[in-house]
Amino acid sequence: MDFWIAVIPILFLIVVMTKTKSWPSHLALPATALLVYLLRFLYFEAAAAETHAALIKGVLSALTPLAIIWSAILLSDFMNRTGAQEVVNRYLNELSRNRVAQLMLIGWAFAFMLEGASGFGTPAAIAAPILVALGFPALRVAILTLVMNSVPVSFGAVGTPTWFGFAPLGLTEAELLSISPKIAMVHTAASLVIPALALCFVLKWHEIRRNLIFVLLSSLRCSLPFLGLSFLNYEFPSLLGGGVGLAITALLARSGFGLSEQMPESDMPASPDPAPLEGPLSTRPRWIAFTPYLLLMGILILTRIPDLGIRALLSATSPYFSTGLGALGEFRLSAALVVELKSILGTAVNWSFPMLFVPALIPFVIVVLLSKPILHADWNLLTGAAVSATRRIRLPAVTLVGALIMVELMMESSGPRDAMTVQIGQTVAAAAGTSWPYFASLMGALGAFFSGSASVSNLTFGAIQQSIALATGLDPQKILALQSVGGAMGNMVCINNIIAVSTILGITHAEGKILKRTVLPLIVYALIAAGMSLLI
Repeated sequence: MDFWIAVIPILFLIVVMTKTKSWPSHLALPATALLVYLLRFLYFEAAAAETHAALIKGVLSALTPLAIIWSAILLSDFMNRTGAQEVVNRYLNELSRNRVAQLMLIGWAFAFMLEGASGFGTPAAIAAPILVALGFPALRVAILTLVMNSVPVSFGAVGTPTWFGFAPLGLTEAELLSISPKIAMVHTAASLVIPALALCFVLKWHEIRRNLIFVLLSSLRCSLPFLGLSFLNYEFPSLLGGGVGLAITALLARSGFGLSEQMPESDMPASPDPAPLEGPLSTRPRWIAFTPYLLLMGILILTRIPDLGIRALLSATSPYFSTGLGALGEFRLSAALVVELKSILGTAVNWSFPMLFVPALIPFVIVVLLSKPILHADWNLLTGAAVSATRRIRLPAVTLVGALIMVELMMESSGPRDAMTVQIGQTVAAAAGTSWPYFASLMGALGAFFSGSASVSNLTFGAIQQSIALATGLDPQKILALQSVGGAMGNMVCINNIIAVSTILGITHAEGKILKRTVLPLIVYALIAAGMSLLI
């Protein structure tokens, strides 16, 4: 009975988001959090103090992903308003007129790097309009960008799905570094298939086949550095792997290596000639437009390499100021602006927000401010970008708060029964036994499908996956790696992502059509993950 009561919120979430008139995530997740809250009191006999402390922590924890999302949108909007993104787009477009090369360069390598830098839908938001401007049909582009933006997601937004998504599990640095290459191995295997499969939604197979060498080289030029870096770090594999892959793919495209000399006939129209460039960047060197991206990568590298010492300074927690907030807990602020709330409501529940270490203020906001004089932007433009970013995160804020409250409440154990996640994990483990690795990635995909985020999927199901592994004697690190892979591959069927890219491209009433097509590559990905579970 404990299992069925514990699983009610998940079943409720599935029903309300898949019925004919489905609920949007910003309604479904808060409603699910409320249901979990009620069940804790009505059935699990949870203590009031621990329950409300977990609720407060869930609300406050949303600050981390929201800060990253807002800052990433700020940079993207700033690039568009200054015209720098248009210059970048033109350069990418001019490298090759070969259709396969254009799709791999922009839809795969460029999006791979963008996912590593910012994530949260930014790759599709930037890459998809470029491809449509080249003459590719919007619906096909939507499907392609959704499918391709899966491999780099586990280490997207400077590793947020990994270090933030698994944060509630209390994993050590060594454990995260052990999980990282296991995740990358599965994704690298998938990169041999997924890009070519994505191209099939846009081009005819014979056109892809004639350029297959280029497709494989481009895929591996991102995924092999991605794999190598994963043994050393869990923040940079997608960012640096994508950067290396983009540079090499650009060289391959310009040289024509691996591309067919004569393009077969295609049902795609020819790329339109670009209109004359206008604005302050029209008379300046082209590399100026790339300055924000170069600064972004440089600052991220400097602040994330432990040996340089900057990382430790940005995350130092030694209290600089502390004060009691009565029954709420103890407020602490470090010299590195790490905000903490200790002993919430007198319980063992704690919360912290490393303001300078979370990839928001540093690097995104700093990059925007440094780029302002370089790109000749005025304060009105910058203010407009900030207002736009704030407006765009209003509904995601509600969604994330609901998701994180639900997660914290399901993980908190303060009554006579185990936490709800433990109840679910123990029962599922007994049913699946040692065969669970074949299905672990699908649970991660389910989380991403409903929540709209690989990070939230890891937050929601990481504890369940861990408890399944412990109950069945499986390697918890391998199971968590498969969970992360599932959260990434679920990106291609995520309802939120489908709606977002459709809105950006002006596609209406096609969400069901897109979902039906992206399910096939999801199944292929799950089969690859199941096979790789035997090797990692």
